Order: sequence, then C-alpha cells, then structure tokens
Amino acid sequence: MEQLDRLDRLDRQMAFVTEVGQLKGVDRQTMLAGLGRSENSAEHSWHLAMMVLALAEHAPPGTDLGRVLTMVLIHDLVEIDAGDLFLYVDEEQQRRQDAAERSAADRIFAILPADQAAALRSMWDEFTERRTLDARFARAIDRLQPMLENFAVGGGTWQRHGITADQVLEKVRLIEDGSPALGELARKLVTAAIADGILAP
Repeated sequence: MEQLDRLDRLDRQMAFVTEVGQLKGVDRQTMLAGLGRSENSAEHSWHLAMMVLALAEHAPPGTDLGRVLTMVLIHDLVEIDAGDLFLYVDEEQQRRQDAAERSAADRIFAILPADQAAALRSMWDEFTERRTLDARFARAIDRLQPMLENFAVGGGTWQRHGITADQVLEKVRLIEDGSPALGELARKLVTAAIADGILAP
C-alpha cells in the first residue's frame, strides 16, 4: 500500500509538471527587444526569477527570497486557463479576470498531492493579495519587468495602447511599496521614457 501511495503521489506530481509546461504557449502583450515577438508567460516567470536573484539586495530587510522565487515562478500558472490580461484594462475586465484566475488556481494546484497543493495555493493567494513583505517584493518585480521591456523596445505596449505616464506611475506605486529602491528606479525610467518620446506625458 505504501508503495502504491508513493506511486500515486509521483503520478500527481508528474501530471502537474506536464500541465504547467503549457504556460510556454501563453502569449503576453509584452514585446521582446531584439526578437520581434511577444513574450510568453513562462519566459516572463523565468525572467522574474532571474531578477529576484540579481536584485536581491534591494529587497526590504527580512524578505525571504526563497519564498519570493516560489511566488514569481507560480504566480502566472493560472494563465494556462485564464490567459494574459493587459495591465491597463478597466475594472470590470479586471474583475472577470480575477474570477477566472481563482477558478484556474482551484483546478491547477489541485493536480498536486494535497499537501503540496495547499502550500502552493497559499503562496499564490499571498502573492495575489500582497499580504506579506515577500509578496510585496515579488509583486514589485512583476510590475517592473514589463516596464523594462517596454523601455527596451522603444515604447512597446505603452505606444500600442496609448498609455500615458500618469497611468504608468499609478503602477509604480506598487513597485515602491515592495522596494523603495526599485520604485525610485521605475520613476527614473518613466522620466527617461518621456524624454525619449516613447511614453506620452
């Protein structure tokens, strides 16, 4: 019986591993510099994880970077079902997306054995609700990355959707909440983007 339990556990873990591979097929709005194509959600999550490693010293004291890495790697798994939503949509679209993502989280994390499912779902909820220091730093990284990409491609989704500096600065507040240093960087990025003519003032 114990051997069968172990095999069932491994089967469920492998089913989860297979399922999350579908994230590589979810295209995002963000365009990638030098590649002439949009980023997919798996690439986005990988890039966030690398940013956590590179920018760790800018996390507030007491931040658990291991937990932050987990959050940035799992935060968009729900897009397998819900898809990617443009950051600057209206409140009604955002409400619909939030509901779709919660349903997706219910399904996707439940593929795992119960203990792992509960642990990862709890981390996803923590990230989504920005309840902790770790979650706020993870969310700051998640907001900064598309800004860097838009700047690198000369405006990207900012120009394609007519986004203004005021709209971007509204999102910068979330970055500042997770890391004052990265928030300051983001504000300088906005100033430079306006000066370069790639973001409308």
